[in-house]
Amino acid sequence: MMDCKKALAETGGDIEKAQEFLRKKGLAAADKRAGRATAEGRIGSYIHDSRIGVLIEVNCETDFVSRGDIFKELVDDLAMQVAACPQVQYISIDDVPEEVVKKETDLEMQREDLLSKPEQIRAKIVEGRVKKRLGEFALFEQPFIKNDKVTISEWVKQTIATTGENMKVKRFARYNLGEGLEKKSQDFAAEVAAQTVAKPPPSAPPKEEKPAETAESAEKKPAIAVSAALVKQLRDETGAGMMDCKKALAETGGDLQMAQEFLRKKGLSSADKKSSRLAAEGLIGSYIHDNRIGCMIEVNSETDFVARNEKFKELVNDLAMQVVACPQVDYVSVEDIPESIISKEKDIEMQREDLQSKPENIREKIVEGRIAKRLGVMALLEQPYIKDDSKTVKDLVKEMIASLGENIKVRRFIRYTLGED
Repeated sequence: MMDCKKALAETGGDIEKAQEFLRKKGLAAADKRAGRATAEGRIGSYIHDSRIGVLIEVNCETDFVSRGDIFKELVDDLAMQVAACPQVQYISIDDVPEEVVKKETDLEMQREDLLSKPEQIRAKIVEGRVKKRLGEFALFEQPFIKNDKVTISEWVKQTIATTGENMKVKRFARYNLGEGLEKKSQDFAAEVAAQTVAKPPPSAPPKEEKPAETAESAEKKPAIAVSAALVKQLRDETGAGMMDCKKALAETGGDLQMAQEFLRKKGLSSADKKSSRLAAEGLIGSYIHDNRIGCMIEVNSETDFVARNEKFKELVNDLAMQVVACPQVDYVSVEDIPESIISKEKDIEMQREDLQSKPENIREKIVEGRIAKRLGVMALLEQPYIKDDSKTVKDLVKEMIASLGENIKVRRFIRYTLGED
């Protein structure tokens, strides 16, 4: 207690600086997370076909209400709602960042159908369109999947009226199996196409080449990059027609994002729909402990055959449980820890008082060892396995790879503790 009091006095009451002060004095080993939560409510999850997962936190005022069936159903249905709405990224329209609002406004202002409208009403038209567009991003604006006559916002208000207690959707996370991984292969295809365009023509130009023909060939040149795969992808993501997609890609040099914006400006695409086809296999799993701590995790395999194996399913469940049991873990592996954190840890260790009595030539090695230990505390793969502490989680994954004969990768996870900031 006295050490904490002194640390706070020395740092002007700054909690983070006080923690670093104690670390430097050797009086604290790590920035431990608080185990006591200040808010009531529930952590919930919904996993659809092991390929789409949602982790959500909903708060209420009392533990009595949080344990009631009405509140439980609310949390379960909200998690299912997020899973059913891939375009939803925020809780309410108020949560949409200003830069997103500005980008949507700029796009709408450039749409061709506005040019025929009187200037004094263009702003109102754009405002209405942007509001509608932003509503697609917000959970509260969605029609409730069990009763599309009410929105999620209205349904939450009805539940508040029923229980007589205020409720708040605090946060949610949504995983799509393999999202981001397939983008690499798409980017690679686009890169190859771009390189093909960039190559000089193999043969000499025709003898009597007219300027008009040169201009025409220059116009057609970007079309070389417009592969059927790119056109199909743009159609999947925008819902626009094939010829419109082809033209958009030609106009933008095969850039998918610019092509999406081109179609939006032309009024040919209402939104950037997410592709439903995923390239990676594996499972998304979750584990909820006492409705107060929850984890969602994605583990990838090479084939769906292995992903459906009972041993693989058990691995995913155990890894989710492992994350819940390790509140200090923030990363999958040590390699995932940002350089800024490593640098900060090194600075703290170098200033610890017990180092000052050590010979200067060995201080670096001592610090290196301490940092390696500290970073290991933050990494899931370095933790002792909760069901057998004679091996690490990394050892467990390697054993499973050997057993199933296929590469397995813990890709990502997220952990919620009820009431944490």
